[in-house]
Amino acid sequence: MVLAVIGTIRIAGLRSLSKMSSFDFAVTVAIGSVMASSVVTSTPVADGVLAIAALLAIQAVVATLRRRTSVESAIDNTPMLLMRNGEFDDAALSQCRVTRSDVIAKLRAANVLELTAVRAVVLETTGDISVLHGDRPVDAVLLQGVRGAG
Repeated sequence: MVLAVIGTIRIAGLRSLSKMSSFDFAVTVAIGSVMASSVVTSTPVADGVLAIAALLAIQAVVATLRRRTSVESAIDNTPMLLMRNGEFDDAALSQCRVTRSDVIAKLRAANVLELTAVRAVVLETTGDISVLHGDRPVDAVLLQGVRGAG
């Protein structure tokens, strides 16, 4: 089963197990669930591989459709600015149900040494937190489409 899944993923391409969107994450979880069900039950391997191939095909179609802004906005969350220029945005933190402690942990993981060096902290569409820090301003393109940045 594992070799068949690896082969199917290789055919489908690099994006297969990415977390570029919440839909991608859901497909990855579903693939794991199908694989587990196939391994622990009497489900034929071919059925499991077919189900995974169908999930990857749907993912490919959705990824193609996401290139259109209207589809992307229907499928993906909008990234949210949680911190700008060393200042927390408490309203955004509350809206996203993220605590200051969560952000501070990400700041430490990003090797931030002082809050004044933080240019922006963004809660991404995937749920990841990105930390932009340094001594120069953030290029506007990096915050394009981020709620609270404009």
